[in-house]
Amino acid sequence: MKVDSRLKFLTVTCYSGYKSDERPVKFTLRNRTLLVEQILDRWYGPHNSYYKILADDKKVYLIKQDREDDLWTVEKIMSSKSL
Repeated sequence: MKVDSRLKFLTVTCYSGYKSDERPVKFTLRNRTLLVEQILDRWYGPHNSYYKILADDKKVYLIKQDREDDLWTVEKIMSSKSL
């Protein structure tokens, strides 16, 4: 499912353990708050972090954190059946 660029910005709450923003625990997309049930994958680039997560609506989200600008976006939304 392609995400309208006007709606792809997220508000994310992260767990902060030994470092800040260690992993997302919930996020708000289109005025709806979703809990992260499971982090399926994660990878890091020089300026961005990516998380493939299963949310409590049973959809899989690929979200990106731009660490330089502290900006979160949703890159892709998938059905959990695609796992």
